[in-house]
Amino acid sequence: MRTLFLQAPSFDGFDGGAGSRYQARREIASYWYPTWLAQPAALVENSKLIDAPPHKIKLAEVVAQARNFDLVILHTSVPSFASDVKCVEALKAANPALKAGLIGAKVAVDADGSLKAAPVVDFVARNEFDFTVKDVADGKDWKDILGLSYRDADGAIRHNPDRPILEDMDSLPFVTPVYQRDLQIEKYFIGYLKHPYLSIYTGRGCKSRCTFCLWPQTVGGHRYRTRSVAHVVEEIAWAQKAFPQVKEFFFDDDTFTDDLPRAEAIAKELGKLGVTWSCNAKANVPRDSLKVMRDNGLRLLLVGYESGNQQILHNIKKGMLIEVAKRFAKDCRELGIAIHGTFIMGLPGETRETIQETIRFAKEVNPHTLQVSLAAPYPGTVLYDQAIKNGWLDKDHAELVDENGVQIAPLQYPDLSHKEIFDSVETFYRQFYFRPRKIGSIVNEMARDRDMLKRRLREGVEFFQFLRERKQA
Repeated sequence: MRTLFLQAPSFDGFDGGAGSRYQARREIASYWYPTWLAQPAALVENSKLIDAPPHKIKLAEVVAQARNFDLVILHTSVPSFASDVKCVEALKAANPALKAGLIGAKVAVDADGSLKAAPVVDFVARNEFDFTVKDVADGKDWKDILGLSYRDADGAIRHNPDRPILEDMDSLPFVTPVYQRDLQIEKYFIGYLKHPYLSIYTGRGCKSRCTFCLWPQTVGGHRYRTRSVAHVVEEIAWAQKAFPQVKEFFFDDDTFTDDLPRAEAIAKELGKLGVTWSCNAKANVPRDSLKVMRDNGLRLLLVGYESGNQQILHNIKKGMLIEVAKRFAKDCRELGIAIHGTFIMGLPGETRETIQETIRFAKEVNPHTLQVSLAAPYPGTVLYDQAIKNGWLDKDHAELVDENGVQIAPLQYPDLSHKEIFDSVETFYRQFYFRPRKIGSIVNEMARDRDMLKRRLREGVEFFQFLRERKQA
């Protein structure tokens, strides 16, 4: 089937791709690669991938292409589901013969409810959907496709048995040729990564049990399944030649450092290629491993600190000790490895006091850059179940974003309101960045790098515009 893989037009500036840990409009314009769409696109011959938001492609432009395809696959999420369904309606109005399917965590955890809520959708591919989608595109009888939920000829919803989890990760083709074919990589921008950057997955799943984290609980699982070292390095070498303009490669695995011997082995091969790279990591990587990776091109680690309060970390099953995280930060600083630290306001156990405790902790570990998110109870996560059971989540906040796609504070607690949690994000940013020590380090960095100066100035304008819009809302 002529197949279109689509990240549909949505809110202006909405970063909704599966590489995004939170589907929302950002404080600073940023876009992750639609890797979870590119992967099945790489499996389906003569397919096309359209990532509308970063390329500023409007619905009318997508609809104009509807007659060129027999099948469309959209990645959807809780915040974008309603608008994604409207996109399907518009596509089918232009091409009534078009078959439409949805993928993503939203439909993985509630296939039946999603199909009932969207009569225009023909099927959803649950959980790890790559080969499920390929079977559909190859014209296989839907009743025989594992992992598929669909409408039969009479309109009844059917759920086929689950597809076994993928073990041979090397059986997946490279995604970078799809990037080259269908994407303008300069459109993808993340403030803490060198531009242009390129991101891929070298494995799926995460052994950690964080109660809020969406992907391991819905699609990836809690066992880290990996591509071979040779397979990863071969793709990076290919991409290095195909994209000579790329300044940094990012490994978007939930926790690339879960398998340290493998991480070190990949690093040593990347060192031979002379590439600069970054990855997601937990704040417990030993100094010796950090040094091996640093010596072979590692520039930055994206680290989920989440909170500076130990009890909150226990509450969310983070598996991280504050003192270990502090030692890790010290090691990185001494080795010259930058850290982009991520924090979450409003996790279970949050109080006015723990908010300030986390801000103090952030100042102490002093990551190069940071981002502060609001706790988002996505369906399918332990946090969502806890929020429903304990009455922390009310129906007026269940969509997770507002009408502009900006993340809201969906949770509240007896002694901490939605508004207090929401306002804590701005407080966090201001107290962290507007201190002499941090301002001085940023000025020194900008003085050494003109491109960085331009980028930081642009980010500053965007950030204050975003804060102003939040206050007005």
